[in-house]
Amino acid sequence: MSLLWNPESWSQRLAELEARSGELKEAPLRRDVRSLGTLLGEVLREQAGEDLFAQVEALRQGTIRRRDAEARGNEEEAALQGKKALELVHSIPVARALLLTRAFAFYFELINLAETNHRKRRRIALQLSGAAGRQRGSLAGTLCEMRRVGISADEALGWLNRILIVPVFTAHPTEAARRSVMVKRRRIGEFLATLDRIPIPEQELARLEDLIRAEITSLWQTDEVRSRRPTVFDEVKMGLDYYDVSIFATLPTLYREISEALRTAYDLQIEPHKLPLVLHFGSWIGGDRDGNPFVTPEVTRDAIRLARGHLLLFYQRQLDNLIDLLTTSAQQMPVSDALLRRLEAYLAKVHTPEAQVFGAQYEFEYYRRFVICLKARIQRTLEETNERAHATHLPITAFTLSQGQDKLARVLPAYGCVDEFLRDLEALRTSLMQHEGARIASTLVDPLILQVRTFGLHLHTLDIRQHARVHAATLKEAIADSVAPVLPGGLSQEAADVLETFRVVAEVKSGCSPEVIRQYVISGASSVEDVLAVVRLARLGGVRVEGSEFGSRFDPGLMPVPLFESIEDLRNAPAICRELWTRDDYRKLLASWDYWQEVMLGYSDSNKDGGMLTSTWEIFRAHRALHEVARECGVKLRLFHGRGGTVGRGGGPTHRAIFAQPMDAFEGQLRITEQGEVLNFKYADEVLAERNIELMIAASLDALARPNARDPEGHFTGILKPEWEAALDELSRVSFGFYRTNILDNPDVITYFEQSTPVGELEHAMIGSRPSRRKASSNIADLRAIPWVFGWTQSRLLVPAWFGVGHAFGKYIEQPGKLELLQSMAREFPLFIDLIRNVEMALGKVDVATARQYALLVTDTSLRERVFDMLEAELHLAIKTVLAVTGQKELLEKNQVLARSIRLRNPYVDPMHLIQVDMLQRKRAGENTPDVNRAIAATISGISAGLRNTG
Repeated sequence: MSLLWNPESWSQRLAELEARSGELKEAPLRRDVRSLGTLLGEVLREQAGEDLFAQVEALRQGTIRRRDAEARGNEEEAALQGKKALELVHSIPVARALLLTRAFAFYFELINLAETNHRKRRRIALQLSGAAGRQRGSLAGTLCEMRRVGISADEALGWLNRILIVPVFTAHPTEAARRSVMVKRRRIGEFLATLDRIPIPEQELARLEDLIRAEITSLWQTDEVRSRRPTVFDEVKMGLDYYDVSIFATLPTLYREISEALRTAYDLQIEPHKLPLVLHFGSWIGGDRDGNPFVTPEVTRDAIRLARGHLLLFYQRQLDNLIDLLTTSAQQMPVSDALLRRLEAYLAKVHTPEAQVFGAQYEFEYYRRFVICLKARIQRTLEETNERAHATHLPITAFTLSQGQDKLARVLPAYGCVDEFLRDLEALRTSLMQHEGARIASTLVDPLILQVRTFGLHLHTLDIRQHARVHAATLKEAIADSVAPVLPGGLSQEAADVLETFRVVAEVKSGCSPEVIRQYVISGASSVEDVLAVVRLARLGGVRVEGSEFGSRFDPGLMPVPLFESIEDLRNAPAICRELWTRDDYRKLLASWDYWQEVMLGYSDSNKDGGMLTSTWEIFRAHRALHEVARECGVKLRLFHGRGGTVGRGGGPTHRAIFAQPMDAFEGQLRITEQGEVLNFKYADEVLAERNIELMIAASLDALARPNARDPEGHFTGILKPEWEAALDELSRVSFGFYRTNILDNPDVITYFEQSTPVGELEHAMIGSRPSRRKASSNIADLRAIPWVFGWTQSRLLVPAWFGVGHAFGKYIEQPGKLELLQSMAREFPLFIDLIRNVEMALGKVDVATARQYALLVTDTSLRERVFDMLEAELHLAIKTVLAVTGQKELLEKNQVLARSIRLRNPYVDPMHLIQVDMLQRKRAGENTPDVNRAIAATISGISAGLRNTG
């Protein structure tokens, strides 16, 4: 049998990898998809039999024929093919339905890996061609554009110095894959990447093909759906995985990229380690207790210790690498007196002659001996972390220093702060630089210094989050008078947990990394009192809220971060912040934080509260007004953008969203949530992670410098014309009223939603540790935004991503000249461009025929028809008006890559929709068995893979 990846000629394969455009550049992707599909077919036949494979093909061919008939307008043929597929699904037992679902879901798992590998492949091809620097969103491209419009090198460096991007990882339950499945995915992805390292001997090609076949077989034999809900500990581990997979290695590459971009654009020669820090990381996993009873004070302790342990083990590996490679001998090149004094000071603490500590090992190799001392201190810091732990699942490291040297780890102190570690590394670097070791320093030491500057001794900051109403209730319980000296006894469990959480914060901040907790996010913030309540509770719990400095140790304090989520709260946010920031007592806190204040904007909940269009516009208006108030009050504002992964939760391309910020409403610093399956999409590989972070930095630079606005003929300047603002005001007002009347205040909708979607099955999918509702209630308001979007996505209506847009656009363009006005906005205004593209992308994923099958699950025929007809009418109006505004004849006409991807995926997703609807019908008819629940959970996972998102 011929090998699937064996080419006719390697020169042709190289041409494909180097191709800039056309069919040639897509050839490797098509080959990967075809080959992976062939291997999956082999595995299915071998593992499940020819009968299953035949049913898979029958369903696939039937859904393809149905869609072909629909495309030709042959409704009779489409109905016939759809009926046949339905009859097949209805006739199969549950166990077979599960196997069919798994087969289709596995196909998407493999296709997604092929597409991800192709993204990496195209990134490398652009770098080879030199076009990466001209690619939209690249750092080099942005800097070159800045220079073209007259921005000087000093100005460019000034803007760069202001940038700080903080991706914040969250455990929001939108990643359906198990951690073990993700490990297997990555292995297949690595094998695919290896196949691009050409030429490859035939024997090696055969081995790689066998490895992929074996991994597909192993995946088939693995439970893709969890048998239990993940714990917060599981979620913490999953978040930490991305550091090993991509982030640790990405960091030095990223700063080299920045250095090279400055050289290309401005001929500046700046070593990577001398660049300003532009990146830190944050997490909510283990700190976000809003509505999650499983995030306890002890869990927060453990999350911080796990992160620190994970980082310190990484540092140990890096220091081991230095010990192996830093072989410079004092017989060949001197060592600085400063470094020797540091080494002697360390050895003096051991009270043992140097010869006994090291023996004959590393004689004259003082750098290696010095690094061993550093490793001993890191080991002691790690052991101290473990000694303070009570949980059994914290990392325990083996003793890794050799005999004689082990005394160093017993005697040398743990690092008390990150600056101590950095001073040791800088002493090492300086000595190398002073003695002809610049290349050695830049290759071996500088990357570690960058990593230590970025990650400190804590890896990432951990935000604490809780709802404002919980704080208010706790404060009321805890103290009748806010200045009373003691707490009453007999607190409720909820109040006791809140106060214990603050005590844990105080305990953590007394350690070697007080900066690990510096933000406290207040969900549902709607008043000044909501912010002050956190300050009072923090002080009751022994937390020093103010920033403070004790010698070389700096504690940034604990900043309350109000999260404005509803449309009303977004509108009130500027006035609330003005009142807060002008209070004398709060200004003292601001002064201790160098007058920085962080405010969080909630995309998901504002969308659920007001619809896509109003949410987008009100966030923009709040963003702009908050910066105006901040300037009035002398406050430096940093916004925290709570964006979801999908359009319906404020998602979409991040670089577009950053650039679409209001003019003169950005200080250069931002934090942004990275959630669920988005983490895997952006950080599953070093190349992709570097590209994602580069896009955010470049977009921030673009949003600060605004080179387009300096170009007399520039487009997308970000300038908001008065007529455009008036248009968005009117569109938002009309959309908001229509959305509230027909969705939020319509009792039929929640009934339709709960019966026509699998939202009630989330518990069986075991996606996340957090419950889907904050409290038991049937109101839309109490349903979290994630299950709201999840349900509509699985049923292929994606209502949150477009509802209200068609009605508002339709009413507006009835007026003379208004269509032309919207068309000009769609060409020139970044926010509107981003809005239109996101809505269009969502509309492209909607499938009315599939949604109609889900509608049949609604028991009340009259209610079903009322809601579905209303949704369908608004859908058609949204499509019609979006096409009119964009000047297209069909959706995604200008984005053929996405259009083709959706078109090719649909026939493979369709069978899983049919199976999901059938299983829901069986369950609701009384067949509520573990097998039915497993089958439904498998369809949820499979459809998520097919659409590349859950919600």
